[in-house]
Amino acid sequence: MQFSLLAQAQPGGSQAMIYQVIMWVGIIGVFYFFMIRPQQKKQKDQKQLIENLKKGDNVVTIGGLHGKIYSVDETTVTLDLDKGVKITFEKSSIARTVATASRTATSA
Repeated sequence: MQFSLLAQAQPGGSQAMIYQVIMWVGIIGVFYFFMIRPQQKKQKDQKQLIENLKKGDNVVTIGGLHGKIYSVDETTVTLDLDKGVKITFEKSSIARTVATASRTATSA
């Protein structure tokens, strides 16, 4: 008897299963477009930034250190922090470039 009750419930359960599959596909789609895709774009932009580093660029490291690029090698970058102070970093530690802003002195 239980088998016959289960067989009768099958057609209605099929429709509910289709809605459940559609719901899961929608959740995965939203997750992809709001989480995975932006992260991939950010990684692509960071890789492009690292590949386009050149001497004279003002940069900020992931540690917050500001400097001007003195030289660029295969995997490293040497930053000029002050007159005669140079530090070598991995290219991957460069977080962003900074636009050169002219410093103006204001008199009081």
